[in-house]
Amino acid sequence: MTAEPAADAADAAQAEQPWQRLDKRMLLVHPITEVVKFVPVLIGSVILGTSSGNHLWSVIPIVLIVGFALTRWFTTTYRVGPTHVELRTGLLQRKKLSVPRSRIRSVDIEADLLHRVLGLAVLAIGTGQQADTGEQFKLDALDARGVPPLRTALLAHTAGRAEPSADREDPRENASGDISAARTRPREIGHWRPAWVRYAPLSLTGFAIIAPIVGFALQYGLGEVVFRSDAVHDVEDGGGLVLALAGAALLCAIVFVVSAAACGHYLTTYFGLRVRDDGKTLQLRHGLFTTRQITLDRARLRGATVNEPLLLRLAGGAELEAIMTGEKPRQKILPQAPRSAVEHTLGHLLAPEEIRDDLPVRPAPAPTGAGASDPHVVPEPGSAPLTAHGPAARRRRYTRTLTPVVLIAALMAGIELAGEHYSPWWWLVPGLMLPVALALAEDRYRGLGHAILPRTASTPTWLITRAGSLDRDRDCLEAPGVIGWTVRRTFFQRRAGVATVVAATAAGKKRYTVVDLPVDEAWRLIETVTPGLPGAR
Repeated sequence: MTAEPAADAADAAQAEQPWQRLDKRMLLVHPITEVVKFVPVLIGSVILGTSSGNHLWSVIPIVLIVGFALTRWFTTTYRVGPTHVELRTGLLQRKKLSVPRSRIRSVDIEADLLHRVLGLAVLAIGTGQQADTGEQFKLDALDARGVPPLRTALLAHTAGRAEPSADREDPRENASGDISAARTRPREIGHWRPAWVRYAPLSLTGFAIIAPIVGFALQYGLGEVVFRSDAVHDVEDGGGLVLALAGAALLCAIVFVVSAAACGHYLTTYFGLRVRDDGKTLQLRHGLFTTRQITLDRARLRGATVNEPLLLRLAGGAELEAIMTGEKPRQKILPQAPRSAVEHTLGHLLAPEEIRDDLPVRPAPAPTGAGASDPHVVPEPGSAPLTAHGPAARRRRYTRTLTPVVLIAALMAGIELAGEHYSPWWWLVPGLMLPVALALAEDRYRGLGHAILPRTASTPTWLITRAGSLDRDRDCLEAPGVIGWTVRRTFFQRRAGVATVVAATAAGKKRYTVVDLPVDEAWRLIETVTPGLPGAR
């Protein structure tokens, strides 16, 4: 009988809260951002106005865009009540978003260069669920001085009792149902350093930035201008040596430009990165021109992935991303960084709550001997040795990498036996491919493995799997997050006596595979990780 009066009182308190407008300084921000967004349209209007002689065509789009941007301030209101946070927006189509405060799982803060100059910030509220662009609860923009207190108030409920996850039983819960109180003092578990920029060129980020620009330029005639230039004709007429030198110079120029683009992107995105943990949430802050503050709910953490692309791995680096459920399933925690820094943050991220305060603040070298088994020094999921998958898996690695080499050599031999003669230099192609294929096969096998860490009083069962060479991932997944299994066997896998085990989960990549595992071990793995859920053969 008391529930309805209480609900009515809460609704009345919510209704009494006044609606507020965004900061007036956004009247300067939105017109500029909208004009930048529609630059191609403005360029087209200027060209149309110049060619037609009617310069009004150049002015009309700017007036419409700026006018539409200004209406946002007049049509957007919000209020923060005791039970809900509400947002009303839209000119032609009115929209109202309402988020219960008890469902708020993250409050992210973002401010680009223009926002920072004007003392503004963008506040985005997340509930842990995927949301379309039009359904995102975002306040753009508020006074930057009032954003931190508002963020603290919206996340105040997360400092209390942790909400049990629907897809797992928290092993840290004691017999009485209470969960140990979280720390209230944030602890820094990751810190960006300027020297890490040297790892930026060891990824494909630079190519991803430069390739669209080059493609756009070639599409609009740059290639024709270059190839018809006198410099290109002089190189073509200079003989083989000049062509080789020009090719080497072009390659060096591409590498330099791509590396510079990668370093620039790395600096602007991750400058000043700090990762803090208060026991209930992970807090990330980074950015040079656009600063971002991201909050991750630890209750939705299901593990972590260490990314080790080939070049980055050879340089002693790696990347770290969290395996989460909800709207940020693969949130990057650390970008390209030294392996020691990644292992340090990974250890704090996956360590039991009871020993997080005892872990060293600075990364320490991995101990050997008796000290290697001390969980206070070496966190288990990130450093557990992996079990190899046996000779059948090794043969399959070599078969896959050597097959193209054999086919190319057989094709060349067949052409020669058919009476078609070609330069013997062509045999360098399979000859050079052979050692590369052998090295790749061996590296793929060495990178293949898995481990199962049994459940303890303070930790769940862990499934660790690793695979790949050019792009290698080490996935550490909590067993309570696994919701199903698939055992896949192709025709060649059946002949080799191996299988691929796929763990299905609602977090991260959704599918985590243990590749080419002996069949008998595959079923034992499923029973060990999720007892009582082995499925049927």
